[in-house]
Amino acid sequence: MKKKISHKRLGLEHRRSKIGNGFVIFLLLLLGAFMAFPLYYTVIQSLKPSEELFQFPPRLYVVRPTTEHYTELFQLMSNLWVPFSRYLFNTLFVAILGTVLHVLLAGMAAFPLAKHKFPGRDGLFNVILLGLMFVGQVTFLPTFIIISKLNMLNTYWAYLLPSIGASLGLFLIKQFIEQLPESILEAARLDGASEWRIYFQLVLPNIKPAVLTVFIFQFVNIWNGLSKELVYDEQLKVVKVALEQISASNLYARMGSGMAGSVLLMIPPIVIFILMQRNVVETMTFAGMKEG
Repeated sequence: MKKKISHKRLGLEHRRSKIGNGFVIFLLLLLGAFMAFPLYYTVIQSLKPSEELFQFPPRLYVVRPTTEHYTELFQLMSNLWVPFSRYLFNTLFVAILGTVLHVLLAGMAAFPLAKHKFPGRDGLFNVILLGLMFVGQVTFLPTFIIISKLNMLNTYWAYLLPSIGASLGLFLIKQFIEQLPESILEAARLDGASEWRIYFQLVLPNIKPAVLTVFIFQFVNIWNGLSKELVYDEQLKVVKVALEQISASNLYARMGSGMAGSVLLMIPPIVIFILMQRNVVETMTFAGMKEG
């Protein structure tokens, strides 16, 4: 009798687990579709001919797909008085250099916060956590004032300086470093290794997933979020600003070209994320964990 009840209970639990797993999968698919919808809609809009582009209510599919907006966009880019390659160089230079500097400085700051005890450490980390609450639009005015006082307006530093000091990278790397065993670091110190050598030869290779994750996030943030108000010289502007200027010159006639430009802007961050997504998952798994 007991065996029959236990088998029946196991079957019921197995059935419940299947239903629960099915519900979780359905919920994840629903959330995934919701998050992918803006990307889908932008691509669809860029492939619509002009007569479909202004239909109301807008359709979520294309009847006669065309690439005329991409052709028009490339023609407009070739007619700019500043070569488009200059905008592309500015964007890549700022995005890559800003990301590398941020990862380097965030890692070096995260190491003492995670593995050293000094007065004010907890208060300093709380300030960093507080910085995660503010978006760029909130901090733009003080950023503008600081850049102006430092005489960095209309220079590459106007792009780079606000990007280097972001809080998210420091937070993620610190949480990852905290998972490293203290015994390994103590053994290196007993062997006479300096703190610089411990960080670059021991800590840094072991936090590769966190470094790559911060690299992705920071690259995407810089690529999409460079402020056009801090730089007004056309020779120093970036791709995003150039495409906005192209579509803004005649909003209705060039709406399709603007959508095509948005699709092109989305490609580099998506490619980088796809190539490094495993590191993102691993880092986010460790980000909220504490060593017991």
